[in-house]
Amino acid sequence: MNAPQTPAQFRPIATQTVITGEILPGDLPRALERCPQARVLSLDCFDTLLWRDTHTPADVFAALPGISPLQRRWAEAQARRAAGFGHGRQEVTIGEIYAELMPGAGAARRKEAIAAECAAEAAHCFAFAPTVALMRAAKAAGLQVVIVSDSYLDAGQLRALITAAAGADVAGLIDRYFVSSAHGKPKALGLYGEVLRKLSTPAHQILHIGDNKKADVDGVAPFGVNTLHLKQFSADVERQLRLEASLDAIIHPAQPTASQSATSSAIQPHRAALALAEPSTTDPAQRFGLSVIGPVMAGFDAWLRAEAEALQRSRGGQVHWLFLMRDGHLPMRVHVTRGGAATGASDPAHAIEISRFTATAASLTGDGDALDYVLREMGTLPEPLARQLLLPPAEIARLITGRGPQEASLALVEALRKGPVRAQVTQACRAMAKRLVAHVRTAVNPAKGDTLMLVDLGYNGTVQNRIDALLARELGVHVAGRYLLLRGKDKPGLDKAGFIDETHYDPHTLEALCANVAVLEQLCTTPMGSVVDYTDAGDPIRRANIVAPAQGQIREAVQDGVLAFAAAHAGATIRAEPGDALGRWRRGAASALARVMYLPQPDELAVLAAFEHDVNLGTERKVALFDPAVATRGLRQRGLFYLNGCERMYLPAELSGHGMALKLALLTNRRFGLPLTFDDFTEGSISLPVIFADTQTGNVAQQTIPARPTHDGFYMAAIPVGDGRFCAGVQLGQIAEWVEVDSIALMALEDFLGEASDASAEQIPITPAGEGMTEMAPRLWHAGAPDGFLMLRPPERRDGAQLMLALVFRLIVPRTPADGVKP
Repeated sequence: MNAPQTPAQFRPIATQTVITGEILPGDLPRALERCPQARVLSLDCFDTLLWRDTHTPADVFAALPGISPLQRRWAEAQARRAAGFGHGRQEVTIGEIYAELMPGAGAARRKEAIAAECAAEAAHCFAFAPTVALMRAAKAAGLQVVIVSDSYLDAGQLRALITAAAGADVAGLIDRYFVSSAHGKPKALGLYGEVLRKLSTPAHQILHIGDNKKADVDGVAPFGVNTLHLKQFSADVERQLRLEASLDAIIHPAQPTASQSATSSAIQPHRAALALAEPSTTDPAQRFGLSVIGPVMAGFDAWLRAEAEALQRSRGGQVHWLFLMRDGHLPMRVHVTRGGAATGASDPAHAIEISRFTATAASLTGDGDALDYVLREMGTLPEPLARQLLLPPAEIARLITGRGPQEASLALVEALRKGPVRAQVTQACRAMAKRLVAHVRTAVNPAKGDTLMLVDLGYNGTVQNRIDALLARELGVHVAGRYLLLRGKDKPGLDKAGFIDETHYDPHTLEALCANVAVLEQLCTTPMGSVVDYTDAGDPIRRANIVAPAQGQIREAVQDGVLAFAAAHAGATIRAEPGDALGRWRRGAASALARVMYLPQPDELAVLAAFEHDVNLGTERKVALFDPAVATRGLRQRGLFYLNGCERMYLPAELSGHGMALKLALLTNRRFGLPLTFDDFTEGSISLPVIFADTQTGNVAQQTIPARPTHDGFYMAAIPVGDGRFCAGVQLGQIAEWVEVDSIALMALEDFLGEASDASAEQIPITPAGEGMTEMAPRLWHAGAPDGFLMLRPPERRDGAQLMLALVFRLIVPRTPADGVKP
């Protein structure tokens, strides 16, 4: 097709320079400085003036009553084909689309359906504030403002949509509308020639701005019009939003197919703020905070404000915001940045230091509380458990020194059944409760009848469970827990709610979102150590901060990025009606959390690479946030089944480099609670001949062991060796000339068979001895003849535990199988 020709009367003279280029969203208000000769400001409509809070325009179709998105898209495609082949037009009207969509409906019914689509568009559209600022500057300078849009809506419908979405003030800034549906062709195919014929302004005195380079630059600049391409997002943000939209479909249930649909799909209310603030953020940690954590925290704060207002209306008195340190540190910073000053009378915000350790101790004030607690926590490491009871160090040493974990725990139980120790613990815990109340009273000093709104990340509200009754009794207040994520494991009957909780999500989804919360905790926390006690006056006593200073610096940069997002969001959008703003932010936050938890990107992992997680059990224990080597070992040893029961801090980060499929499999498994087992993950086993030698009797027997495929072409053979009495000669020479032996580990058979087993479970490496096989390079073995084998000798064990050898190998050059051995 020939390029559109510039009409002669609008061709710029030789001395006139036509401007073309790119403009970032934050620079829009100053765009006229690039084209001082402009007398007309020409703007694209969608994604330039009007933006949607959905990932794609078609996502809005999920909100159409009684119409599926696929039906709506099919009808538009059909209408475009009919217009092109039957009428020689490259654009259609919305009426033509609905004629294809509803061929049996009357005109009135189609009109209703079109009105419903326009209403759905208005509910999900908003004006981009920088574009409106540019329009106001243009009007102040005496310029005309025109909209030139590729749209199946007509000019009247487009004007009505802008009015409904952005308000009459914004619509009143626009002098004229030019739409492709009225002319049968889009901008890329010459629409701007029609625009120039109807304007009385020379082309070189027009500045056109739009987000689609093909339409708004390549289709307009040939007419001699100055053009700027609005670059909405960087490539990184485009990928982030695309992945968030993809996970939205997994995290959120499918839309209803009945007469009315609940909402659109792939809601992303943070698009405008990202476009505005991300290009000016160069530090990787700040960019991570701005683009990933910022939208989550902004939505959380908006919900907290609505919850505080609801508590005020329903209960009266004053609502005090108590941000639980340490994880409440970032939510409090966001709240202050967005206008909730910590000293403000309307919503006083306080940093309160109550840890699980102090809350639990303060709750064990009844005579039998400590014993009941220990019996419920049996299996926990005995030393932290004893420390939780506030026992003196000498008493802890007396109970656990020289005893194994099980024996030490039983000793602790027996001690608590005796009066003196039980009374000692009860007295210490009552004193802790008194000091904790003093801490709250000193920080807040609430009046009777006030509400203490505890703000935390979640995830079960354990601190609230422990101290709710204590604070209510001692201070005469109502306690309300408000959490980012809440997936209550019980029903304590307390006033609890979560921004993301069982009101909106099923239990499996909540479990999936909570599975990797360690990364969120480490980004939200404060550099101070966790509180372990209080003075009699209520001043917190903290343990030392054990996290490296470098991690604290990165975390501070991430939090600065979060605050930058909060500031940018405040001035990014103009909406005539807010609609269900909290619903949009909730859905967007859930998808954003799922994305960073299950599909972290390399630049994000680089920010978190050196992060450690402090376990916070009253000890100074800390572990790496993620360790890719653990995942590699687990996948090769157990395949995808490794994901089914593996308990890691940030498992998807460890899977980085193994492909998206594994991470999606992990999310899907957790999201839907799939009842999968080891056998379900393995297909195509090969038979591995093994000679067993009994070290006690000298008897020798040959068996065939199945080797199951795991990952990256590796196989794992589970070779039983009793309690260590059997040696195994693995006849790899029968199935391969060259073989890579990745690992050989001795482990308890029970650990391997258990569905909750972990690649980091106790394993003893075994060094093989080659018989007719030679190790030519590390892990690379050559079998010169089919009778070559590896002899595996486990260490002698006589505790009766049944053991197995996990042999992980990969066939480099398979051998033609011997008789009776099937590959």
